Amino acid sequence: MAKHTAKSQVDWHCLSSEEAVAHLDSHPQQGLTIEAASAGLTRHGPNILMETRRRSPLILLAAQFSDFMILVLIAAAVIAGVVGDPQDSIAIVVIVLLNGLLGFVQEYRAERAMAALKQMAAPMASVVREGNIYLIPAPDLVPGDIVKLEAGNIVPADLRLLELASLKVNESALTGESQAVEKRVAQLHQADLPLGDRLNLAFKGTVVTYGRALGLVVGTGMQTELGKIAALLSGETGKTPLQKRLARFGQNLALVVLAICIIIFVAGWLRGEPPLVMLLTAISLAVAAIPEALPAVVTISLALGAARMVKQNALIRSLPAVETLGSVTYICSDKTGTLTLNQMQVDCVLADGANRPVLQGVEGMPWRELGWAMALCNDAGIDASGNLTGDPTETALLVAAQKAGLTQSALRQELPRMAEVPFDSDRARMSTLHGEGDAVLVLVKGAPESVLPLCVDQLFANGA
Repeated sequence: MAKHTAKSQVDWHCLSSEEAVAHLDSHPQQGLTIEAASAGLTRHGPNILMETRRRSPLILLAAQFSDFMILVLIAAAVIAGVVGDPQDSIAIVVIVLLNGLLGFVQEYRAERAMAALKQMAAPMASVVREGNIYLIPAPDLVPGDIVKLEAGNIVPADLRLLELASLKVNESALTGESQAVEKRVAQLHQADLPLGDRLNLAFKGTVVTYGRALGLVVGTGMQTELGKIAALLSGETGKTPLQKRLARFGQNLALVVLAICIIIFVAGWLRGEPPLVMLLTAISLAVAAIPEALPAVVTISLALGAARMVKQNALIRSLPAVETLGSVTYICSDKTGTLTLNQMQVDCVLADGANRPVLQGVEGMPWRELGWAMALCNDAGIDASGNLTGDPTETALLVAAQKAGLTQSALRQELPRMAEVPFDSDRARMSTLHGEGDAVLVLVKGAPESVLPLCVDQLFANGA
C-alpha cells in the first residue's frame, strides 16, 4: 500500500476496502471502540460544515445604520438640532429609524428561518461501534466509523463503501447528475477521477435511493467533498451595484453641499453679513439639500421585492440581494435542485392501444394489472412522515398508482412479495414475484428493449 503523509490526502477510491479500513485503524464488523471514537471526535472535530457566525440582533440592527447615506442623514439631523431646527431634526431621525427598523426586521426573520431549517435538517446516522449498532447524531461521526446505509438515508459523511446490495445514490446535489449512480465496492486505479466516477465512494449530502450498504467514514465536516465546496463559497460578500452607487452619490453630494456652503458663507462674509448668520444659513442649506427620503424609498422598494419572493418560497437573507437578482439577465446554472426538483411524474399510461390519464383510475383490464405493476414492482415507499423515498423514477410510478386509487400497503398485504430480481444495468429490468402458495404473479418493469422481447401476448380490455 502506498504511503501517505496525511489521511486527508489519501485517494480512498484507489485503496481496497481492506486497505482503507487498516489505514484508519478500524474493523469492518466491529467498527471503532467507544474510546477511539471519542478521541477521534476531539481530534477531528464535529462532522459539520463550518459557516459564518450567526449575527446577533444587535449587530444586525447596527448594520442598518452603516451605509454612507444614512451617516450623512444622521449628521444632518445633529446639525439641524444644534442650529435650532428641531422639526427637521426629528423628521430625519424618524425616517432613519424607520428605514433601519424595516431592514432589521427583514434580515432578522430570514436569519431565524435559516436557523430553523438547519435544525430540521440535522440527520442521524446508524453506526457500528464495538460490534453494536447505535443511532447517533451525524455530527458525532469520526473517520474510521462504520456506517449503515439504507434507501432514503442522507449520506452523513464521505464513505468508502465496504459492502453493498444494489446500492444507488442520487448525487445531484453534488455533481448535478439527476440519474442515480449505481455504486460498487471494487478498488479503482485512476487517482484523478471526477467525483461522479468514484463509484466506490458515497459523499456527504447525497441521498440513497435504492439498496443498502456498509461504509467506512473517510472524511467528516470540512474534509468532505461537500465541505470543500462550502469553503470555496465562504468568502466575503461584496457590495451590490446599487449600494456602490448610493455610497458614491452620498460622497459626491456631501462634497458638493460642503462646497456650496463654503461659497455662500464666504460670499456673505465678504458682503459684510454677520459670520454667525452666514454660518447658520450655510448649515440650513446643507440640511435642506440632503434627500432624507432616499434611503427609505430604496429600502421599501427592496422590502416589497423580498415580500414577493417569499410568496414564491424564496428566502431573502439580505435586502440588497433583491437588487442583484433584479439586475440578472441570464442565469447559467445546473438545473437539478436549482431550477427543477429532481422529481418526475407520470402524465398518462398506454394500454389497450390508447393513452389514458392516470387520474381516470385503473378499473378493469388491462389498467388494473398496469397499476399493480407500478405499485408492487417498485422499491420506492412512503416513510412515517408521509414523504416519498426511493429512486425518482420509481417514486413517479408509485405516485401514479396512488393517483389512480391504489394503495401500495394494501396491495402488498394482498399480494406479498415472495422473491425479486433487482434491476441492474446488464438486464435493464426488475422482476418481482407476488402471491401466496401456488397462486403467483410475476411483474416486470424495465427498458423497452429489455422487456418487449420477453412478451408473447398482449392483454386487452375484453380480457383477450
